[in-house]
Amino acid sequence: MNSYPDAIKTLIDELSSLPGLGPKTAERIVFYLLKQGNGTINNLTESLAVLSKSVTICKYCHNVSTYSPCQICSDTKRDKTTVCVVAYPQDVLVIEKTGDYRGLYHVLGGTINPVEGITPEQLKIGELTSRIQKQIPKISEVIIATNPDLEGESTAMYLSRLIKPLNIKVTRLAKGLPMGSDLEYADEITVSNAIKGRQVM
Repeated sequence: MNSYPDAIKTLIDELSSLPGLGPKTAERIVFYLLKQGNGTINNLTESLAVLSKSVTICKYCHNVSTYSPCQICSDTKRDKTTVCVVAYPQDVLVIEKTGDYRGLYHVLGGTINPVEGITPEQLKIGELTSRIQKQIPKISEVIIATNPDLEGESTAMYLSRLIKPLNIKVTRLAKGLPMGSDLEYADEITVSNAIKGRQVM
């Protein structure tokens, strides 16, 4: 046999297109699933079907949710004058776990990365500026909570230059997040300290 059956090749190709998965890892996953049998494959298939049907994107903050507006945007007890800007939906959960932030969020969907061809136009930056200008009560502070790596810092500086002319206070997560670390993997105490010690940009 010179190659795998078409069904196996197609699934390997699909898995290989996911972030962090190369062809060899995708191949191992496919053969693991085959070894586990139909029960595991059917459960995975059903989970993916439920995911596509029951998860949506909030029309305001662009976070993942079961409905739109999401639970956070719909909560009347949240501080509507503060928006925390994050790169990914996972970052919202990290900050929420600290219990120290009670404002709103805005999920960009990534960070500016010219090397990978990710420009500001491909992120939810236009939606952010539009939201700042239209929202009532008026937003008074934007907290930029992108990762302290090259892409995150570049995105933070870009947003700061964009938002400051709108007479909005722009702050950045502070102490506790070392350069090059990911917000997603930081512990709750570290993130809590970063929120409390945020600095004006």
